Amino acid sequence: MPDQIYNVLFLCTGNSARSILAESILWKDGAGRFRAFSAGSAPKGAVHPLALRTLESTDYPVDGLRSKSWLEFASADAPVMDFVFTVCDNAAGEACPIWPGQPMTAHWGIEDPAAAEGSELEKQAAFVTAFRYLKNRIDTFVNLPLRSIDKLSLGTRLREIGRSDGATSGRSDVA
Repeated sequence: MPDQIYNVLFLCTGNSARSILAESILWKDGAGRFRAFSAGSAPKGAVHPLALRTLESTDYPVDGLRSKSWLEFASADAPVMDFVFTVCDNAAGEACPIWPGQPMTAHWGIEDPAAAEGSELEKQAAFVTAFRYLKNRIDTFVNLPLRSIDKLSLGTRLREIGRSDGATSGRSDVA
């Protein structure tokens, strides 16, 4: 019997940086076990160029990445999500749509690299830092024993991941 492939949605307000980074990381690092998606409550309409540059420089895929509304994933014909993770405090505090399938949710907030100020090098460093924090969280997530862990324990582990290095001071409970 083939292993289940889990659908994972990363949410942020603008869907131009953090959620895009997370989508690409999970597509590559979870290949064969996970399908990754990202969306925003108020999408910017374009992926931040430094997000694309960061992904390309670390050999992560950028094809098909686009800024989109979370409403695409709340419709009856959308893929049913197994997990939904907010990666920004604003999205975690918003009233989310009802997700088909009742996915497990958690908040994995990190600082917004798109809000970084300073030189081009300082801005790029903010994206690299966000990438590193997200990659560490996703690495932990993809190594969880999803088939054998009970739902309560899994929820606890997902929230613990959200409190790891780089966590913002916002919500760290279930999103």
